[in-house]
Parts: sequence; structure tokens; C-alpha cells
Amino acid sequence: IELARPVFHAGFIVKVKKILECVCYSCGKLKVDMRDPMVQNIVRRIKPQHRLKAVWDLAKAKNVCEADSLEENDAEQDEYGENSGPKPKTGHGGCGHHQPAYRKEGLKLIAVFKPSKDKQEEGSEPERRNISAAECHNILKKIPDEDLLIMGLNAEYARPDWMILTVLPVPPAAVRPSISVDGGAMRSEDDLTYKLGEILKASAQVRKLEAEGVPPSVVNEHFDLLQF
Repeated sequence: IELARPVFHAGFIVKVKKILECVCYSCGKLKVDMRDPMVQNIVRRIKPQHRLKAVWDLAKAKNVCEADSLEENDAEQDEYGENSGPKPKTGHGGCGHHQPAYRKEGLKLIAVFKPSKDKQEEGSEPERRNISAAECHNILKKIPDEDLLIMGLNAEYARPDWMILTVLPVPPAAVRPSISVDGGAMRSEDDLTYKLGEILKASAQVRKLEAEGVPPSVVNEHFDLLQF
């Protein structure tokens, strides 16, 4: 079943939240710097299955995706603009965007954007915004393969964007056989078959409403039914 919109998997939403807290909301790059000795130590010494938690402990406190400074890029150039020494190491390469804090409420993720210093002086409250599964899916798809390796994930067999459901596999009829009612000739479908039918109807309804240009608030009500 191809879903009208991506939805969160109840079993992976905590893991998705943890990965989002490790990467940039805007560019998808890991917030920690590979040049940091602590990060290098994590990659060398910690097994891949425990690496995500170690990286998360370092990354969750970072509020900015650090960009490279011009001084850093030009450090090895002489007064004529030519490189006088070996090529400098590449920097973190971030985008410089401020990062939100994430909160989990049921099967929803909330991003809390802190106001800038100027707005804080004016007494502005932090902006809270629902992060849809589609937005999370786009962020997770941006993560480079080398950053996945640092987090202990496998780019070929365990990409984090696969933790968001975009399609739902349908089990064969042998797994959900129909049953006879009270031993008679009447037969009833398995509960799993009924649930798959409900998901299919909810997905079709969301797709229909989007095509008709219905206001997003109405579409989101039907999407919540699909999510749950």
C-alpha cells in the first residue's frame, strides 16, 4: 500500500527523534565535528550499535550548525594568494543555521525554536511547530553516508529515512485467513485484513482531499486517522 503521506513508525519514533537531534535541521549534516578528538575517539573505540548514543550526548547540546570561517579556509595561503604548505584539512562545512529542540508528544514530534537575542529582550516566547513525518523524512534523506558511519548506521542496509513509513507491505492471505462464523457457511475476514482496508481508505481519502484543494486543517484531521 503506497501511503498518501509519510507516517511515523511507532517503534522507531524515539530513534528518529534522537537522530534528528544529532543532525542539522536545515542541511542534514552532523552537528559534531569529525576533527573533534572526542568524536574521533567514539569512532575508534565504540562499537557501531552503541555509537549513536555517544554521538547524541555530544550533539544534543549544540544549538548551531557550525560553518567554516574564511580565516580557516585561507590559513595556508601566502601574501600572493598561493598555497605555501600542504592543503589544509576541510572544515565542518555546516550551514550556520540555529537548531530547534525536539519534543515528543504521542506520535507527534514538536520542534521548539528559541527566539534570537533581540527578540528575547522583547519578551518573545519560543516558537513551537509540529514537524510532519514528511519533513523528518526529507531531513533524514539529506544525511551524508560518512555521517551515518560516525553514528553507527549502515548507509546500505539501515538508512534512517527508512524508519519513516512511505509504503506499507501487505502480508499474504495465508497470514490473515478468513474464518467461518459459528461453524456455518458464512465467512468473515481476519482483523488484520479489516485494518489494512481501513488504512487503504484513509490514505485514499487524504489523497482525494489534497487533489480537491481542501484546507490543510481538514486534510490534517484525516491524516491523523491515517497516522493512528
